[in-house]
Amino acid sequence: MNKKHIYFLAAFLTVLSIGLFAYKAEVLGFPVRPQQQTEIWNIEAAVRFRPGPAAVKATLRIPSLTPGFSLLDENFISRGFGVTTSSSPAGREAQWSAREASGTQTMYYRAIVYRDPMRLAEDTTPPFPTPPELDEPSRVALEALIAEARRQSADVASFTIQLLRRINQGDQDPYVRVFLKHGESQADRAQLATIFLAGAQIPARVAHGVFLRSAPGAVQPESILEVHDGVQWLYFNPRTLQQGLPPDFFIWWRGEYPIAEVDGGHDLDVTLAVQGNLMPAMVVAERRAEAAGSHAVDFSLFALPIATQAVYSVLLMIPVGALVIVVLRNFVGVKTFGTFMPVLIALAFRETRLVWGIMLFAIIVSLGLLIRFYLEKLRLLLVPRLTCVLTVVVLLMVAVSVLSQKLGLQPGLSLALFPIVIIAMTIERMSIVWEERGASEAIQEGVGSLIVAALAYVVMGINWLEHLVFVFPELLLLVIVATLLAGRYTGYRLLELHRFKGVLPEVPR
Repeated sequence: MNKKHIYFLAAFLTVLSIGLFAYKAEVLGFPVRPQQQTEIWNIEAAVRFRPGPAAVKATLRIPSLTPGFSLLDENFISRGFGVTTSSSPAGREAQWSAREASGTQTMYYRAIVYRDPMRLAEDTTPPFPTPPELDEPSRVALEALIAEARRQSADVASFTIQLLRRINQGDQDPYVRVFLKHGESQADRAQLATIFLAGAQIPARVAHGVFLRSAPGAVQPESILEVHDGVQWLYFNPRTLQQGLPPDFFIWWRGEYPIAEVDGGHDLDVTLAVQGNLMPAMVVAERRAEAAGSHAVDFSLFALPIATQAVYSVLLMIPVGALVIVVLRNFVGVKTFGTFMPVLIALAFRETRLVWGIMLFAIIVSLGLLIRFYLEKLRLLLVPRLTCVLTVVVLLMVAVSVLSQKLGLQPGLSLALFPIVIIAMTIERMSIVWEERGASEAIQEGVGSLIVAALAYVVMGINWLEHLVFVFPELLLLVIVATLLAGRYTGYRLLELHRFKGVLPEVPR
């Protein structure tokens, strides 16, 4: 198989791995850091009124399309009222209804929202607005105002700012004075701007919302002006003339409608409240995937039972440890007993910790090696000899654990978690190397195995890396890519440079 095939396979696996990772991290919001939390906001609208003697209906405008934010959850709370939701020109609305009610009634709308950079404003181009129906003096004033604003502007954004500046001058502007009413609130200014923009055939609307800032007590809704320039929606503060949607402004409803209305009641009062909080990012990602109709969570490790997740959190790190062995053996030249035995020893170190694990492993292997040499003199067959070594290893583990209990050494109690068969095979392998290639070679491979196991333990113990592999198991495809490329390496290893120093070409000075 030629190199091009391997490089093509490596490139394909890399693109697939990074693509899946990017989709889950950027689109679904899977956390890339352990214990990562997402900022959420609890918003609440309390609707209070006194019902009349007949049937009553209370309507509340509720959030729908809010650029930069998404709804995580919402619920409606009332007593004795039925509730329905529907679309309306203002966005969405909830309607509580009952045939009869008495006393002051209170309904609650509660929602949890979070920042969602992928949530953009609607991309449909609205139709040109209908010119406002005005009397002759107002029509003349509007045309003159639009003409002057156009001469002093270059595009829709600057034209809008010129109109808002004239509106803020109030009675001082002769053209604006014709349209002024008794109200000069921010919402009134924004609504007046939509009339002027409609006269200029520019789509515009008023958006009402709240700033997502934790504050004691109730918060007051504020209004901004949305203007479409033919490509996208632009946002303007009618009072400060600042362009752009504030990053913490949450749009609640749109239009000149009030936030709530009641039919068959009176003394309507609406109170808004906002409270910031933190939630585990994985919980937000799961609900986000559910809302988007994605099955990424259903087919992830989080769909498994908790006990099974704990097992896979360990197993998924084995390929990472194996990659460490590939690097140390193929590029550095460290000698070990086998390929995967150091990884299993590194897994045992997760329970005993590194220093105690090395000490206990060295003690068990040394004592077992002495027993193995003694059994060699008895000239036993392979299987009976391995059985004896295995039995001795178990007895040595029991002895060390009991002694640790008496001495109050807690790490010694974790000795039983060592792979018994692996230790028995290590003893057998080390004794064979000792006999065939000498004590020096056997000790080198034994020390090399411990060094590789220690480094693999350090890498496999990185909390951030363990989190990444568990949440994004597709990243293990990159391990395959690395091993594929490493498998083509046939050059010198670092530890062989000294050995072959005599045949290496000299570097010219």
